[in-house]
Amino acid sequence: MLKTSLPPDNSAALELAVAAVATAMADPSRVKMLCALMDGRAWTATELSAVADVAPSTASGHLTRLLDGKLITCLSQGRHRYYRLAGHDVAELVEQMMGLSWGRITPPQTTAPEPMRHARTCYDHLAGTVAVQIYDFMQAEGWLVADGSGLTLSGREAFLTLGITLNSKTRRKACCACLDWSERRFHLGGEAGAALLVHLETKGWIQRVVGFREVAVTASGQRAIERHFSH
Repeated sequence: MLKTSLPPDNSAALELAVAAVATAMADPSRVKMLCALMDGRAWTATELSAVADVAPSTASGHLTRLLDGKLITCLSQGRHRYYRLAGHDVAELVEQMMGLSWGRITPPQTTAPEPMRHARTCYDHLAGTVAVQIYDFMQAEGWLVADGSGLTLSGREAFLTLGITLNSKTRRKACCACLDWSERRFHLGGEAGAALLVHLETKGWIQRVVGFREVAVTASGQRAIERHFSH
């Protein structure tokens, strides 16, 4: 008889919880909203209804489903209500789902704008061609364990040398290989990915495009990335 590591009651609760998450995501309009929220900002219901191309009343129902599924949270500020992803784990789930979904269809000729393919935010870390190149470099240099789930000793030392501060007390994944939906390869996620994004931005090597996920790599940033993350 097959045994699980969870008591029967907990197993049933887990199954129901998984089904609730799947149900919350099982609609193209709700997926559009989740993808829009991947820029890390808080959006209003009106903005999300526009991006999902649905009526405000319909958007309200979709947002309720996402709230019930604990995929988003609602923040009230004055007369306005803002919605954002519930956390890093939800962002990682959405990105992984996007990558998995691409693998189920014949890869199309991408219509994503070149600036977005080149560099963009994936919630709180860097994505796009630049991020994939950095990840490949880290793997080749032995900064990451084989599956990208952690930094090696040399990787932690390299981060310290670069001046990248890691939060040792965080409860999130220290590091993870996040599948890049436009490049179909991995970029760096988790706490290490977030710390890298903060470092690049603080140094002035990248600049966020206000209101969009695109990230502009500055001239000094291009030189720095070539110096620190290329062979």
